[in-house]
Amino acid sequence: MKKVIKQFAEKIRMIRISQGMSQGDIAKQLQVHRTYISGLERGIQNPSLLTLHKLAHALKVEVEVLIK
Repeated sequence: MKKVIKQFAEKIRMIRISQGMSQGDIAKQLQVHRTYISGLERGIQNPSLLTLHKLAHALKVEVEVLIK
């Protein structure tokens, strides 16, 4: 299970950076605190299904991209 979380966290960070976005940029779009995005990228936070959908929208990717 930890491997899945680590892969998810790395995928979020990789996509965000490749698009030149900061954690703050993503947090603002999701209407969450920047530390929540940091937690997602470190594998500490576990997003809800709704948050996963919002995250994909903010990163301009399909949900499937984040969970593959």
